[in-house]
Amino acid sequence: MEESSDLCVKVGESGGNDSKERQVTAVNTFMGQYTHSIDPKGRLIMPSKFRECLGESFVVSQGLDHCLFVYTDEGWEQLAEKLKSLPLTNPNARKFTRFLLGSATVCEVDKQGRILLPAHLREFAKLDKDVVLVGVGSRVEIWDKDTWTNASVYDDMEEVAENMEGLGI
Repeated sequence: MEESSDLCVKVGESGGNDSKERQVTAVNTFMGQYTHSIDPKGRLIMPSKFRECLGESFVVSQGLDHCLFVYTDEGWEQLAEKLKSLPLTNPNARKFTRFLLGSATVCEVDKQGRILLPAHLREFAKLDKDVVLVGVGSRVEIWDKDTWTNASVYDDMEEVAENMEGLGI
């Protein structure tokens, strides 16, 4: 079991000056990578540093690039609200909403720190034994180890970075 030293960080944003009341908003920022194995019953140990921010239950759904997305309850509610606001008349909006919401499930952490990943999610992401959990800001992604190895080749990062400039990064 390989663990990263990175973790989930709670970041607070405040406004105003010292003489006024401040409003603080906690935002979970997931970072780092962890390698674990899924047991024969489909259970996966969720790294303790991710559990600190995720809590005892959270939402897991199909994700893009054949991985799974893991959201806090609050993060999932924010995403679900955005999906609900998409126009029903847009076929891509309907398809994307079905993709995420139709596959989603609430996972609860057991006393050993494990979650049971439903068969339909394991099959979608081709999760058999070795997996990589990756913190990517507002969510955690769960990848098949071999798929992650292929997806995390960063030979073209200069070109990718140039494209991010147009998005304000």
